[in-house]
Amino acid sequence: MEVTVTTILIAFAGVFLICFMKGAFGGGFSIVGIPLLSFVMDPVTAGGLLAPLFIAMDLFALRYWKPSTWSKPDLVLLLPGLVIGIGLGYLLFRVLDHRAVAIVMAVVTLIFVGLWFFGDPKQIIRPRSTPKAVAAGLASGVTTMVAHSGGPPLAMYMLPLGLSKEVYAGTTSLFFTVGNATKAVPRLLLVRPAGNVWIVMAACLLAIPSGVWLGWRLHGRLDQQQIYRACYGLLVVTALKLLWDGVSGYLA
Repeated sequence: MEVTVTTILIAFAGVFLICFMKGAFGGGFSIVGIPLLSFVMDPVTAGGLLAPLFIAMDLFALRYWKPSTWSKPDLVLLLPGLVIGIGLGYLLFRVLDHRAVAIVMAVVTLIFVGLWFFGDPKQIIRPRSTPKAVAAGLASGVTTMVAHSGGPPLAMYMLPLGLSKEVYAGTTSLFFTVGNATKAVPRLLLVRPAGNVWIVMAACLLAIPSGVWLGWRLHGRLDQQQIYRACYGLLVVTALKLLWDGVSGYLA
């Protein structure tokens, strides 16, 4: 990757968008910022660039998403599956067809959103389920390693619980803080950043404080219903991005 002003500006914009999503929704929708990075680097290089940056933005986001915003009963159920899923994803990284994983995840996500959209307009709160939580954590761990898409499985478990917008965002933020810290080493073993990547990474660090803060300010301005609608909308965007990645991969 050649380091130019254009490269740095586009990478900065992509990282800023990811940070903004983390500040507004707690994480899980970072994939919406990755298309910007694809203009100046290949997906493998982008993975090496983002692995350390995710940890930095997660730690900064904890300034806003404090322990009072964490749903500890859900995290106890979700995190073991997440860690195991990341390990499985690392082992299966070279075996699984990334395109097929992306397409399956996209279809499942679109079905989930479709059921919500065409279902009862009133939000039906579902009870907490240990099997569903473990499955969501495991699926999120595998897909975040294989296809950078750990958000949909978690959202499909969390959104029906009807948590307050602060607890939803805070729980999601801590979930991905643990996930990104866990997958950083295996991700860097699979993709070792070159010299130029470290230069771009250093420039992108400057996007973290403002991106997270502006996202957090937006979160404060939106009410509960608006946050949940935005999350479902972002799930559609995420699913379409995954579907495009998978189908275009086969066509190429």
